[in-house]
Amino acid sequence: MTALNRVPSLMARAGTASALTLAAVGGSIVVPGLASEAAAATPATKALQVAASKKGAPYKWGATGPRRFDCSGLTLYSYKKAGKKLPRTAAQQYNKTRHVSATNRKAGDLVFFHSGGYVYHVGIYAGKGKIWHAPKTGDVVKLQKIWTKSVWYGRVS
Repeated sequence: MTALNRVPSLMARAGTASALTLAAVGGSIVVPGLASEAAAATPATKALQVAASKKGAPYKWGATGPRRFDCSGLTLYSYKKAGKKLPRTAAQQYNKTRHVSATNRKAGDLVFFHSGGYVYHVGIYAGKGKIWHAPKTGDVVKLQKIWTKSVWYGRVS
């Protein structure tokens, strides 16, 4: 059996969350021997996978996981699991990231929603104009299309 023939069985073992993450990111499956595993295991990729794995977790203001999250709590938790430290609030996280333009954004970058100079929300860019985020009280962690042009992007280094 060639490595390419094993892809369907790898997908079956990977589970729905991994398949959804791959679909959301528009990524490909990394099969040992076919691609660099180091390239697939970046902190941004890991953080994105962690956020996607929390799909359906309830929003709770001030919560940082592992079962409930607010917006910056989800990004903090996801990057912590990926080996990176972020400050607690969305505004503090914005100040800690390397700012990138919309044309240079990549999956795993943080998306900061702002009104004027005030950052009020953050999510993790999933690709194709979508983010994983914990929206608001009464809602759950979900993948959603970016709904405004009032966003800035930041890369965690």
